Amino acid sequence: MGPLVRSAPVVTAVTLSSPDLSDSFWQGRRVLLTGHTGFKGSWLALWLRYLGAEVLGVALPPDTQPSLYEELLLDQGHDLAGCLRSQLLDLADLPALKAAVLAFEPQVVFHLAAQPLVRLSYAEPLTTWNTNVIGTLHLLEALRPLPQPCAVVAVTTDKVYRNQEWCYGYRENDPLGGHDPYSSSKAAAELLIQSWRQSFCGALPHQTPNLAVATARAGNVIGGGDWARDRIVPDAMRACASGASLTLRNPSSTRPWQHVLEPLSGYLLLAQRLWQAQQLGASGELELLAAAWNFGPPLASNATVQQLVEALHASWPGSWRDASDPQAPHEAGLLHLVTDKAHHQLGWAPRWDLATTAKRTARWYQRVQGGAAPLACCLEDLEAYLKAAAPPPVA
Repeated sequence: MGPLVRSAPVVTAVTLSSPDLSDSFWQGRRVLLTGHTGFKGSWLALWLRYLGAEVLGVALPPDTQPSLYEELLLDQGHDLAGCLRSQLLDLADLPALKAAVLAFEPQVVFHLAAQPLVRLSYAEPLTTWNTNVIGTLHLLEALRPLPQPCAVVAVTTDKVYRNQEWCYGYRENDPLGGHDPYSSSKAAAELLIQSWRQSFCGALPHQTPNLAVATARAGNVIGGGDWARDRIVPDAMRACASGASLTLRNPSSTRPWQHVLEPLSGYLLLAQRLWQAQQLGASGELELLAAAWNFGPPLASNATVQQLVEALHASWPGSWRDASDPQAPHEAGLLHLVTDKAHHQLGWAPRWDLATTAKRTARWYQRVQGGAAPLACCLEDLEAYLKAAAPPPVA
């Protein structure tokens, strides 16, 4: 693997509307991003390049056609401040992963590589647990020998909680669980990270003082560029484009819907704060930050599948039908996150409500179908998000 090009960053990044998230922090920052070829990873890779970071992406090849990562061409030119080098690598290959990490010496790591689909986890449980648990362990082991401080944000899911099918939101200290293989594998990853952090982060002879590891539990992310099968938004957009009727298997199930940029802003802020606390030797703040964090939407955006589809259809008219199947594999019915911790301790808050999120998502697909460049559509959404002010908290 050759070195990244370390050219002077072009000053094109905007000043973020949140005073706590600094674009200057990210300019020239060495960032390792696993899962950069996926939907959420592609958006984060774009944002990091926009901010001027030097990014090494480690992942398997894209598993959808079309692929947002391939459409954005992020490892090529563009008038973006940062640069990205992509290395196709399976996290199961620990020697190759260690070699990539030690050659790059990241200052920040975002771990997004995963098998992310609930329904697929029933068909491929071994792959799901191997990828989501052992892959995470391999990454932590590859990072352990790093000779300088590194802030790590490992992304899990809102489904790590033991689902009680209640109307209350889940907080970071609620019990973990997981009925299906996907949810349980992500809960296991949370337990693994907690144990690894307690065992190997510190100043004892068997520990490293250079790693600070946090986990992030996001709600159900939507947005332009998701082309996965068996997922509600891409299925809805394909149906709208073809004039077909969308089939909903669980129209009454609720989820914390949020635009993909919402949790990504939380990941960036959390990683920045982690790294700064390391540099300052602020042990108390570091202990507070190296923990689990929820990033979810406003309460009003915790809506049913049917409500989400109807919000999408407000921008791109279509039809749907109820295809509920009592014999289908189990999926959670009610799910909601409480994000008070991120609000009070990080100063983070969501910026877009469900109507705005659905409108911008549907508009992205409409514009791309009409011939617009996916990169231009993503940058338009990113810049609109950066200009949006977070709403005041509800009293």
